[in-house]
Amino acid sequence: MTGLLVSDVDSTFLTQEVIELVAEHAGVRDQVEEITTAAMRGELDFSQSLRARVALLEGLDESVLAAVRGVLVPTPGALDLVRAAKAAGWVTALVSGGFHEVIDELAAEAGIDHVRANRFEIVDGRFTGRVHGPIIDGVAKREALEEFAARHGVPRERTVAMGDGANDREMLVAAGTGIAFRAKPALREVADVIVDGESLWDAWPHLEAAAERGAPVR
Repeated sequence: MTGLLVSDVDSTFLTQEVIELVAEHAGVRDQVEEITTAAMRGELDFSQSLRARVALLEGLDESVLAAVRGVLVPTPGALDLVRAAKAAGWVTALVSGGFHEVIDELAAEAGIDHVRANRFEIVDGRFTGRVHGPIIDGVAKREALEEFAARHGVPRERTVAMGDGANDREMLVAAGTGIAFRAKPALREVADVIVDGESLWDAWPHLEAAAERGAPVR
């Protein structure tokens, strides 16, 4: 196996923040955006911030999830990057502080091998305002990368992680190559590679280098 590519979703694989799209249907997008921005800068604990944002969605009808799935916009180059990685024999994964209910369908269409994300708690067709199950925070993202690498026998030096915010720090540090994509300062300071262009395709040379050299790209 050539390598393992693990990508964050919100503002990395997608141009949007999924929870903000859901919050728009509840009329609380501004409040959720404020909490999201502070969390991505590393000013708030991610788990606490996620619970606070999801609490604002209490009572929302689950039908909004289909509407949100219909407006997802992959980052330019994201699908091309996955196709090229798959063609080269790479394992691909999305590891997200977002939600399975929104991103699973897109991941399946893109041919992504693994998805690790949060789940909304929904009872009788409505959001309860709580997260169902363990929260995918920075530690959980790192653990997912390590789990997928072990499962597929991929050595650390051939793992590549991409993200944009503070919640991706541990994952990028643990990977052989950590790529900060249009990232917040909290992530840029620990990344091996910084990509500031509009397209995720700009990350492809760093995957090739990791595969060829078998070592971190610095």
